[in-house]
Amino acid sequence: MSSYDVTLEWSDGRSRTVAVEPRETILEAALREGVRLPYDCRKGTCTACAGRVVDLEDDAEANDGPPDAAAAVDYRRPPRALEESDRADGYALLCIAQPRADCRIEVGPMVRSQLGDSPWG
Repeated sequence: MSSYDVTLEWSDGRSRTVAVEPRETILEAALREGVRLPYDCRKGTCTACAGRVVDLEDDAEANDGPPDAAAAVDYRRPPRALEESDRADGYALLCIAQPRADCRIEVGPMVRSQLGDSPWG
């Protein structure tokens, strides 16, 4: 299995692409490459590390709705802080998310504020 390129995008226009190696989470890859992202529990029970998938490179069935986060990322363990509707809206928890394809993910405090607080944290 090869690495996936994940482009992290902030609301101020900055972006950074990180290569995520097999069995590595998006957060681990970002930290390894010196990209500062918010995080807390690293277990998928809070929403501090939340991102929102905005584009999926392999999405041959692009539509008007948000990309399917389930097609973009898989998880080391179930993301307890996300409802199914959150995942359908493209949200992902970067601390436990492993990419399944090259993708672009919106990150930063605005994403977390749009998602809201975790029912677990």
